[in-house]
Amino acid sequence: MTKQQPDFTHEQSALAKGATFVVGVDEVGRGPLCGPVTAAAVRLDPARIPAGLGDSKTLTAACRDRLYAELLDVAQIAIAHASVEEIDALNILRASHLAMERAVAALGADFALIDGNLMPRNLSCPGLAIVKGDAKSLSIAAASICAKVTRDRLMVDLAQQYPGYGWEGNAGYPTKAHLAALLNLGVTPVHRRSFRPVHNILYQEKYVTP
Repeated sequence: MTKQQPDFTHEQSALAKGATFVVGVDEVGRGPLCGPVTAAAVRLDPARIPAGLGDSKTLTAACRDRLYAELLDVAQIAIAHASVEEIDALNILRASHLAMERAVAALGADFALIDGNLMPRNLSCPGLAIVKGDAKSLSIAAASICAKVTRDRLMVDLAQQYPGYGWEGNAGYPTKAHLAALLNLGVTPVHRRSFRPVHNILYQEKYVTP
């Protein structure tokens, strides 16, 4: 069975129905224990789509970096985040939608192709939610790459501020080494307090401390 390759079908359909500024939208960072959730909105030029553009999860880090650099030259891109404080206050799903809403609004799109099965409720334009959209739509695939590369680099920067948790390699996901560091080094200001492993450590400290 051949692996599905994203194409421009959904974008062409929206344009045929009267949209003039169509973006693909994706987010990264729902699963990590720390750091923001990051979204990207991307408007592609159909005449200048980088070769090899695909779902970021199927690409190597080097390939993602190359494609991101190319996309910066040929596409319109907006990146937005929802902070740790917003994640803890709202919940991770709503915060990821907030980041998406911010990215779409920043570009001024009039139609958004959203990765996932839910539409962000305060989106500034109409849109379509596409399950596994990063494997189906080139614009969403481009957004998945931009969001992933941006957030990974941000976590490398945070790893220098808070060494020992391995964020430069695990991007904040709950690896065995990250969980061990959380127990040994404690909770940082950029950890998500609403996430169970972090919450449990804080809860235990609260009740163990005399």
